Amino acid sequence: MTPYIGKSISRVDGVAKVTGKAKYAAEYFAPDMLYGWVISSAIAKGKITRIHTEAALQLPGVVQVFTHENRPSLAWFDVNYKDQDAPPGSPFRPLRDATILYSGQPITLVVAETLEVARFAATLVQVDYEEDDHETALEHNLHRAREPKSGVASLLKSPPPKPRGDFEKAFEAAPFQTTGQHIHSVEHHNPMEMFASTVVYEKDGKLTIYDKTQGAPNSQMYVSQVFNMPFSDVRVISPYVGGAFGSGLRPQYQLFLAVLAARELKRSVRVSLTRQQMFTFGHRPATVQNVSLGATADGTIDAIRHDAIGETSRFEDYFEIVVNWAGMLYPAPHVKFTYNLVPLDTFTPLDMRAPGGVTGVPALEMEVDELAHKLGMDPIELRLKNYTERDMNEDLPYSSKELRECFRQGAERFGWASRNPEPRSMRNGHTLVGWGMATGIWDATQGPARAEAVLTVNGKLRVTSATADIGTGTYTIMTQIAADTLGMPIEDVIFRLGDSNMPLAPIEGGSWTAATVGSAVKVACEALGKKLFKMAQKMKDSPFADAKWEDVWFSDAHILLKTNPYAAVSLLEIVGQNGGRAVSETATSLPNMLEQRKYARAVHSAAFVEVEVDEDFGTVRVTRAVTAVAGGRILNPKTARSQIIGGMVWGISKALEEESVMDHQFGRFMNHNLAEYHVAVNADIQDLDVIFVDETDTIVNPLGVKGLGEIGIVGMPAAVANAVFHATGKRIRSLPITLDKLL
Repeated sequence: MTPYIGKSISRVDGVAKVTGKAKYAAEYFAPDMLYGWVISSAIAKGKITRIHTEAALQLPGVVQVFTHENRPSLAWFDVNYKDQDAPPGSPFRPLRDATILYSGQPITLVVAETLEVARFAATLVQVDYEEDDHETALEHNLHRAREPKSGVASLLKSPPPKPRGDFEKAFEAAPFQTTGQHIHSVEHHNPMEMFASTVVYEKDGKLTIYDKTQGAPNSQMYVSQVFNMPFSDVRVISPYVGGAFGSGLRPQYQLFLAVLAARELKRSVRVSLTRQQMFTFGHRPATVQNVSLGATADGTIDAIRHDAIGETSRFEDYFEIVVNWAGMLYPAPHVKFTYNLVPLDTFTPLDMRAPGGVTGVPALEMEVDELAHKLGMDPIELRLKNYTERDMNEDLPYSSKELRECFRQGAERFGWASRNPEPRSMRNGHTLVGWGMATGIWDATQGPARAEAVLTVNGKLRVTSATADIGTGTYTIMTQIAADTLGMPIEDVIFRLGDSNMPLAPIEGGSWTAATVGSAVKVACEALGKKLFKMAQKMKDSPFADAKWEDVWFSDAHILLKTNPYAAVSLLEIVGQNGGRAVSETATSLPNMLEQRKYARAVHSAAFVEVEVDEDFGTVRVTRAVTAVAGGRILNPKTARSQIIGGMVWGISKALEEESVMDHQFGRFMNHNLAEYHVAVNADIQDLDVIFVDETDTIVNPLGVKGLGEIGIVGMPAAVANAVFHATGKRIRSLPITLDKLL
């Protein structure tokens, strides 16, 4: 049977999504259900002196108006419960007290018989405030920057590496230098599906919750801890997620409010957020970065300094890996990296596709491009001159690294050899043409996960794990892995996810799901296969009576002897000997830390971009782009290409359009809608091409895969910015590159 891994299989969940059969968190209903409407704070800092709820409560259909004054007493308000993705500090607690921590903070929940009544009643609630001075501008508060609080580092978020050599002395002596300050604006995730929680209140007080989340077990743990409920009394279901990009890693406040209302009123409750309220929780933080490079005349980079200051809230220290990437890409002997935070009167930032990587790598790669220009070297030549097979931060070799091939194949596909290196030298009629490139890098990680594999009495393979699919193709690749492992036709394999009752899996993020949950699916199916093999050995006249596990293989829903393919027993026949019961196995996959710790593990890319810039108006148009990726074993080229294309589109959007604009007088984001929060649309995107470079890695995980969700975006902003410089001769270090900056 032809293997499914490596084939371009269409999404197995595609039909459900395009026909409307796929249901999302706000599409589940329960008898006698109530609807909640959130009222947000109108000030950025201060306290509530009074909430006038009388008029709302008198409106027919209004059941209750929850505020900090009448909410139930919960242990969570005093004990520091955390979720899986919480940074150090004290998590935000809605309705805790009268204190206002940021503009847009949820301060009241109106609950009514219909959504329309709840929404109208919210307009009748009046709030009196005592306002304090607030600080929300990062650039005005850089003098307050400090190191992140202790405990911030974790398995996935390492602190900046210690300095090596003597940066100041080496940089001062370098004949070629470049230094630049890079400004990165706030961005918001804005997935198509807005956040919602439908809490079904059962007769026995148990809760079934349909939640918008990237990890049903994480929401279950959160609700259980906050409301002091047994895990068995809380079930969270999230089979489909309409995009998330990191916004669903932490439980958002609508989940807390919906559960609070359901438990107090003993009725089912749904709370949905508006598009404007999607701007009232986590975001990609603004940063100010300074990057300095020093090189010899032959292009050897001797000195690198990367300093970054990011924003965080007053109550948590959100941390990103912004400055570590230079030590992973370039082997300079003299380096110095610092990362500091400025607490502001905002909500805590939140992981957003390639957090830290797509912030720090573009700043680094724009300065590398500037150094190449000053040296008169081709940007690829400079990167090859400073190529390394080791992660210098950890002083470890890479488990695999085919970045050279990314450069070669990407340049060949793009036609890089025809580039005139002189800025403003290439034209297309009235427009300036620029070609730019950049390197991308992202961690390749694996975590622990569990999965269950069941062979049903009708010969179907059903595999489950409590992971999520935020649009990345998880349903499909897990189905392919299961089908290949047990030699089943793919149409006979069903993979299910998104239920806290399923075997435990971590939140889906960080490009680790394919490696983490995929490995669990593989070991669960292998365990089921061994069980079926033992059962087959006990069958009458079994051809496997004297065989060992190593002597058999699975194909076309049969177990076969490797030495005699005619000696075969069907899986349906084996399960038929089990007394009318299905055969199941649950297994846990753990990373091989003893082996993995000997290596640095990363996915690499090279991005190439062509832009056209209107010489009079400064408008920028990306006309074509190529990304070459070394991502280990590619499970499904179709869904993998989709992930890279999506990242490239977002990278273009980030480079040229995306930013959340805050009026610091009010501490509030002003473009909190999709009309004014600009993202790339079809008219902005032209010819995008993806190359997957062959790469074999036996270290990263049993499947040899590397996550692709993030790597597509990491190199693109710098490639666009470098192309804009090549076209115009103007080095814009503040993203997004809008026409006013070019004019």
